[in-house]
Amino acid sequence: MQRSISHQKPIVPIIYIVLFTLYSSLGSIYPFLPPMLAVLFVLFTQALQREDLLSVTLISICLIILEANYGLLLFSTVFYFYFVYKFVLPKIKQNVNCPFCIKISYVLLAYLGYFLFMTILSSVFLLPKMHIDYYIIYYIVIEFFLVSLL
Repeated sequence: MQRSISHQKPIVPIIYIVLFTLYSSLGSIYPFLPPMLAVLFVLFTQALQREDLLSVTLISICLIILEANYGLLLFSTVFYFYFVYKFVLPKIKQNVNCPFCIKISYVLLAYLGYFLFMTILSSVFLLPKMHIDYYIIYYIVIEFFLVSLL
């Protein structure tokens, strides 16, 4: 199978979905594995900036898998990430000049912002409220280091 020189994208991106599915399944069993919500948020925003439809689709599939494993509302993460990308991140990038602070805000928006979003959704639509435990601080710290590498 030959590829064009100008088309240098990977041939088999489905491997990433399979690996994330395995990791997410292990993460739902072992609570010390972070769910990679902030990493997916950063990858989602980078794919939207590049206007790469394949990457956005793959990350959206990974987000749906994450929602299924952790019992979250279907398409809630995709909707929340797109909403934050369109309305919140431009204001943060406009007002904050520190790259370190922007990465911290990405991680905090991914976890605490999503919790706030789900709390608002649950109160508006009379759904069961999402609970938060102390693992969230551990997840924020671990994923901040991972987001710093991206």
